[in-house]
Amino acid sequence: MIRRLAFALLVIVAATGCATMSVSSHMEPNLTTSNYRTFGWAKPDVLPAGDARLEQNAFFKDHIEGAVEKEFGARGLTMSDTPDLLVHYHAVITPRLDVNRLDRESGYCYDEDCSARVFEYEQGTLVIDIVDAKTKRVIWRGWSQETVAPLLKNQDRMAKDIDTAVQRMLARFPR
Repeated sequence: MIRRLAFALLVIVAATGCATMSVSSHMEPNLTTSNYRTFGWAKPDVLPAGDARLEQNAFFKDHIEGAVEKEFGARGLTMSDTPDLLVHYHAVITPRLDVNRLDRESGYCYDEDCSARVFEYEQGTLVIDIVDAKTKRVIWRGWSQETVAPLLKNQDRMAKDIDTAVQRMLARFPR
C-alpha cells in the first residue's frame, strides 16, 4: 500500500515537473509601502514582447492589466491619473531545453541504452515592475515563469494562469 502511494506521488510530481509555475520577487531594501495609495500604468515598453503570439494578443494584455488592477484594488490601492506608483509589465517567450539526465543517474531509463533525453519546450516569463512615480525608481519586481504551450491554445487556461501568476507575485508585495 505504501509503495503504491509513493509511486503515485512520484508519477504526479514527474508529470507536473515541467508544468509548474515558479514565482519570485525582489524589492528595494527597507521598503515601506504604507505611504502609497494610488497606482497607474506606466507607458508601454518600447521593447517588443519577443513573440507575436503575445504582442498581438489583446486578451493577454487585457487580462494581465485586469488581474493587476483587481489585486491592487483588494490591497486598498486605487487607480489614479496622478499615481504614487507606476506599474509596468513585460512578457517574453523563450525556447528551453530540459535534459532528463537526473532520471538516468537515479536508475530510471527511457530506452535500452539509458541515454539522456532532451525535451524542448517554450517558457513564458511575466515580469511586473512597480515604480515610485516621484523618484522613477523600481521599488519592487515580481516574475513568474511557466511552460506556455497549453496557455497559447486555450484562453480559459491562459486566464486562470495569469490570475494565479499575478496573485502569487503580488502576494509578495508588502502592504
